[in-house]
Parts: sequence; C-alpha cells; structure tokens
Amino acid sequence: MSTVFGRRAAVVSYRLGMADGVSVTAAQWVRALRRLGMRVRTVAGDGRPDLLVRTLALESPRPPRRGDLAAVLDGVDLVIVDNLCSLPMNQAVGEAVADYLRGRPALLRHHDLPWERPQYAELTTWPPDDPAWRHVTINELARHALLARRGIAATTVHHGFDERPCPEQRDAVRRRLKVGEGPLVLQPTRAIARKGIDVGLALTAAVGGTYWLTGPAEDGYQGELAAVLAAGRVPVRRRLPFGVRTAGAYAACDAVVLPSTWEGFGLPLIEAALHRKPIAVGAFPVARELAAFGFRWFDADDPGPLLAWLADPDPGLLDHNEAIARTHFDIDALARRLEPLLWGAPIAPPVPREAAHLTA
Repeated sequence: MSTVFGRRAAVVSYRLGMADGVSVTAAQWVRALRRLGMRVRTVAGDGRPDLLVRTLALESPRPPRRGDLAAVLDGVDLVIVDNLCSLPMNQAVGEAVADYLRGRPALLRHHDLPWERPQYAELTTWPPDDPAWRHVTINELARHALLARRGIAATTVHHGFDERPCPEQRDAVRRRLKVGEGPLVLQPTRAIARKGIDVGLALTAAVGGTYWLTGPAEDGYQGELAAVLAAGRVPVRRRLPFGVRTAGAYAACDAVVLPSTWEGFGLPLIEAALHRKPIAVGAFPVARELAAFGFRWFDADDPGPLLAWLADPDPGLLDHNEAIARTHFDIDALARRLEPLLWGAPIAPPVPREAAHLTA
C-alpha cells in the first residue's frame, strides 16, 4: 500500500480548473495523488476549484485573511502551492499564503521564476522559503537556477499526462472549422509575444495550410496579434469552437507548431506525441532538455522537412515519440516520482534515456 494512502492534500493557486498550463498540470497532480490513495482538494481564487476563496485571485485587491486560509487548509496533511509563490504577480496574496504556511509541511511548485520575466528580474526575496517546505521545479534549468540564485534546493518533477485521443472527432471538428483537405496546423497556445505567432504563420504558409491558434490574446498583445495575423497571408482560425476540447483539436489537425522563444515546459511537446501528431518546435532552452529523452521533432524555422513528411507521412516517427511520452511522461510515471517526494525521501533527478534529436 502507498505510504501516503489516506493522507489529505490541498492544491492552492490563483486559478484552477481552467485551460491554462498551471490548471492543466495541477489537475495532473490531483489525478496522480489520488492514484496514490490521497484525498485531495483544490483551492483557488478563480476558475473552477473545489473551494473558491476570492481573495486568492490574481486580481484580488487585498490578500486573504488568516481565517479565510484556515477555513480551507486547516486539517490537511500537506499543502501544495502551485505557482502562487513563484512569480510575484500578486505578491501580497503570495506573502499571505507563505506566512500562513510557515512551520507546516508544504510543497511549493514553480512553473515560472522571477528572473525569467524582465519586470521581476531585480527581486531577490522571491520565492519565499521555510525549513518545513520542499520546492519543485518543472525543469532542470529552473532547478539549477533556483539553487544558484536563491540558495534553494529543489527537485525536478516533469509533468505527467493522461491524454485521451479521439481521432474519430477529426472530420466533425474540421467541418466546424470549415477547413478543407489542406494541412491544418495547430498552435495550442495563448497569444503573447514569446509564443512566436509569426513563425507559426510562416511555417503554415510554407506547407500550404490553415493556421489554428486556440488560446486567447493576453498581456496586452491583442493589437499586435491582429497585425501579425493580417501579415501572415494564410487562412486563420481562432479559439476552440463551443463544445470542442483540446483533444478534438489534436484530432483535427495535421501538424502542431510550438515556435516559442521561452516556455517553462511546453505542454504541446508531449501532447502531440500522445495524440500521434508531428510537431515543429522553436529553439527554447527547455525544449532541448526534453528532446534529450529522444523525441524526434521538426524545426519550426525550417519548414521543408515537415512539408516533406506531410507529403509522405512516416508512422514510425509517431510510434517513436508516443513510446517515449508514455514511458516518461504519463500519470503513472508522475505518481512514481511524487510518492517519495511527498514525505521527504530523496529521489533521483530525471535521466534522459536517449540522445536528443530534431528531425532534419
């Protein structure tokens, strides 16, 4: 029986139960923890958590009171703070949570860290730390930087996926989008400057396809996005039609593009493998870390090889990527890494099994 069976955990963040990366991967942890036999509740200021505390929201004008936190967190064995104490996007909220948790078991998971964003780069007191806490990063680059910059030791725990491919939805979703037989190139990201929208459009033009950007424009990028899309000179589809989920988007597309200049992880790298789609990738640092597991990806800046693959698809590439994803990045792999971490036992760092490779 699991050593954590029957224990109670709370996952806390600004927002949970939505389609953003923190929500998606927090849900992965909830599934993995429940697989280990833990009882888990989610707590957030926005979205669809189990327990809603409005003063935890990113836009909250005041931090949560100690009594508000006690009402939802007292009685749990472990609090998992998911990115709320990582970037100081609402520092007063993060500090209130940190103050409440001092001296009690907590696990702080960091998707983003202050020096990764120019507006926070000079902050030297964040993330907070306490002897009772353990820290988790989602990549090795962040783990090394956290130790070097803040003297905080952490463990890398890559995401664990529980994808449910639905290839039978392909034709119906394409009809909803009103796309024909040409390649449909999916970029399943938000629209912000670092996502490389212009590169995704250029690749789509080179393969003679339709470009599909599913996420919203954020961080003041709306005006620039309109100009970039207009200059792309390819058919464009925006957002997910009502009732269509991300799995349906993967079913409908012919290729995936992730041309970002920076990602803390890059969920489409693994999702594309599990949905058996080729992916063209930008040269962001964490992509190189994950490529070391042996994935075969296309270069987002060189559309020729992807065009050739689409003209003569090789299912062996899809088999290869899917096998690596299922071995290293499924929910069972996540649960195996979480169990010893939860109660203090050391665990080995993630070790890639194969050499890195981008398809030439």
